[in-house]
This record gives sequence, C-alpha cells and structure tokens, in this order.
Amino acid sequence: MTDTATRRQDGEERAPVRVMVVDDHPMWRDAVARDLSESGFEVVATAGDGEQAVRRAKATAPDVLVLDLNLPGKPGVQVCKEVVAAHPALRVLVLSASGEHADVLEAVKSGATGYLLKSASTQELQEAVRRTAAGDPVFTPGLAGLVLGEYRRLASEPAPAPDDGESKAPRLTERETEVLRLVAKGLSYKQIAERLVISHRTVQNHVQNTLGKLQLHNRVELVRYAIERGLDDG
Repeated sequence: MTDTATRRQDGEERAPVRVMVVDDHPMWRDAVARDLSESGFEVVATAGDGEQAVRRAKATAPDVLVLDLNLPGKPGVQVCKEVVAAHPALRVLVLSASGEHADVLEAVKSGATGYLLKSASTQELQEAVRRTAAGDPVFTPGLAGLVLGEYRRLASEPAPAPDDGESKAPRLTERETEVLRLVAKGLSYKQIAERLVISHRTVQNHVQNTLGKLQLHNRVELVRYAIERGLDDG
C-alpha cells in the first residue's frame, strides 16, 4: 500500500483513502478508477449519472468523491450539494473538462473543496485526491486566486441572521484563531503546519474543532466566516 493513498486512522494505522468516481463517459470513468485503485486508493463505487451518484455516495460514504460536472439526470453541482449535505465530512474533488470561471465558482459554492482539469496527469490526479482527503484545497494552477476572490465577494454579502437570535460569538482558543486566520489567507493545511511548526494532524484537529464551535459545515463556510471578521488582513 503506498503512502500517498492512505489516511491516518486513530493516530495509528493507515487505512486506504476511500474514493468514488463519477463520470458519464464509461471509458474515462473506468480509467480513472483503475489508475486510482492501482496506486493504492480504495475505489468503493463508480456512477454514470447524477441520481446514481447521490444514491451510491450515501450508501458507500467515500472519503473523496471525484466528480464530473456534466452529468445526465442531475448536474454535478446538485450532486455535490446533496452529498455534502448528507455527509459533511465527505470531500469533493471536481474533475472537469471545463475551466470556465463560472463552473469553478459554482462548484466551490456547492461544497467542492477542489477543482482539477481533465488535462491533469495521472500523478497530478493522485496527488490531488490525497490532498483533498487530507482537507487541503486543490485547484488547477490559476484557479486558486479566482476562488479566494470569490470567498472575499461572498464575505461582502450580508450574512443571514442567526435563528436563535444569539449574537455572542463562540470563543475560540488563540491557536484556533491563528489557524483560522491562515486558512482565510488561502494557505493549505500543510503550509499552516509548517508556518506554525505543528503537525498536519494538529492543524486538521484545530479546523474540525473550529467548525464545531462555529456550527459550520465545510472550508468554504469557514473562510467566509474568517473574511467577514477581517481575519485575512492580519
């Protein structure tokens, strides 16, 4: 089992990253699934249309969903919204032929944590899946700045009022705030770990604790929260 295709479990063993591949072209779908499987990932399911993708993702609960946007029956962005809503811990890596900015931003707003073009090499895809499973945002070069700009735009929009009427912000530790500030600046978990001289695992734990305290569901919401409070300017 290669180290690139594994995730640490309970701080001891390394279990294979569970992946599901969704694409409406059988040859492409099978080739991606085969390449990932041969490199040590555990491909738990594949799907060829949107409805099938949602059903199988809910049934198999993969760590990473490799998702094409152009699907019959139900578009990829809708699939992304539904599976992330059902399994907030699931990471979605969009693998698309389209590099259009509108498609990229729509995918991110739907809950995708990464966006890779189909022109990427097999090695780039494997690394992207590994990093996505670890919680890092992965984007084809040139798209990361676009996404960070969208985070800023979203942060400028009025946030919905809390349902319970409570305005008191949850109390974060000094380290959680420090990690949140770096997340807002667009740093990967690995870069944050290096900057703060802590382990990648510790960074992930801080992010998960912060998500729980703030009652947020994913990195997109977390970055929006941080930028709304000016943490990216510090």
